Amino acid sequence: MAEQLNAEQSSHELVDTGPDEEGDEGYERGLGGRQIQMIAIGGAIGTGLFLGAGTAISKSGPSLILSYAVAGVAIFAIMRALGELLTYRPVSGSFAEYAREFLGPFAGYVTGWTYWLFWVVTGMAETTAAAVYVKFWAPGIPQWLSALTFLVVLYAANLISVKLFGEIEFWFSMVKVTAIIGMILIGVGVLTLGFSKAGDTASITHLWQDGGFFPKGIGATVMTLQIVMFAYLGVELVGVTAGESENPEKTLPRAINTLPWRIALFYIGALVVILALVPWTEFQPGVSPFVAAFGRIGIPAAAGIINFVVLTAALSSCNSGMYSTGRMLRDLALRGQAPARLTKLNSRRTPAFAITVSCLLMGAGVVLNYRIPEEAFQYITSVATVCGLWTWAVILICQIRYRKAWKGGRLPAPAFKAPGGTWVSWAALGFLALVVVLIGLDEDNRISLYVFPVWAVLLAAGYQVLKRRSPEAVHAPAHDHPHAPAGEDATR
Repeated sequence: MAEQLNAEQSSHELVDTGPDEEGDEGYERGLGGRQIQMIAIGGAIGTGLFLGAGTAISKSGPSLILSYAVAGVAIFAIMRALGELLTYRPVSGSFAEYAREFLGPFAGYVTGWTYWLFWVVTGMAETTAAAVYVKFWAPGIPQWLSALTFLVVLYAANLISVKLFGEIEFWFSMVKVTAIIGMILIGVGVLTLGFSKAGDTASITHLWQDGGFFPKGIGATVMTLQIVMFAYLGVELVGVTAGESENPEKTLPRAINTLPWRIALFYIGALVVILALVPWTEFQPGVSPFVAAFGRIGIPAAAGIINFVVLTAALSSCNSGMYSTGRMLRDLALRGQAPARLTKLNSRRTPAFAITVSCLLMGAGVVLNYRIPEEAFQYITSVATVCGLWTWAVILICQIRYRKAWKGGRLPAPAFKAPGGTWVSWAALGFLALVVVLIGLDEDNRISLYVFPVWAVLLAAGYQVLKRRSPEAVHAPAHDHPHAPAGEDATR
């Protein structure tokens, strides 16, 4: 196979058939600490906060703050488990590689393709959403033209170099961070100094006086956990950057350790301020709570400002999607679980062919969204939440298996140990199971549980074909890196 790949190699491309002895996958380690930090921050801030929080507030009132706090604890447990794995073995394949090592080739195959699907459907939705946001300023521009322009620009940026991807993501994240911090500072000023037309009614007492902290009951608060978890999707993206970080042993733990204050500031802090400025009863589903708060304060062009921020969030998500799908697809190809041509890197050491395939599918999603009703397109995008839950669960299970191998002396101790040991990971797994149950109880979101079995059948069928065509891809040893003892399965 290697000879065939080399024969196809052109003057501006090189081919990798797998990581070398040091775990180098051929990528350029071009992401610095500044970019990794912002990618980590941006991964935790998306349209789920800027738009989705309005629906969640209307369903539970101020107790949504508690939902974000509880879910944030679970997310931190997941990310610390991921951090333990990343410092043990920083590879670009990340979750798929760990699943392959600790759970077997089939688990790695399912995880890699599922995470790829997650970002493809997310890219479909976010590209289309970005085109819709453009209509706020230029209603005459065709939606397909805006979507195509965004796709081409972000596609070109991802092909040029990982440094350019990191720089674009840095500034996308900077816009989101600036908007939230500005909102918080202005809100605190209104609450303490009483300026603007919101000053007469703004009060921290709105958190408990308008029907109480749980105005619709604890059950309604629990049901919002599924909405909250959707808002956190993408926080794990920092794990995919491991193979291209300049100093993953330092930058990745630092990025993960800042997660609690990011959740406290950008989610909990922002919600506290917004709910103190505007009574929760005035928020409506589908309306950004930031627009409502900015409008109450009297900031000129509040809707335009938030529309720009949400546009940035959508483009950031699409940019991240192109990055992660390219790396995950190439990792699958390196393991023989996707077409061999997808292993190719261009002269700038980016997985050009894998990015191109993923980008074409994202573009097909834009066409589908234009041609078919919104209800039909929802069947495609609804699978994203369950894909994310699967990825998080795999991270936790792999960390538990890694701990077992480490305690048994078969693998080295982690340099970045997750607090609480495996019991915290088991608790987080239980929380994810609860979220799946809540999704099943919610009529609006239950569709995702119908879509995922179809994806599972497709994966199982594909794996059977793979077993017949390429037996070595499904019978590879669980360990193929320098840390695992020779001849011994690290998960045993």
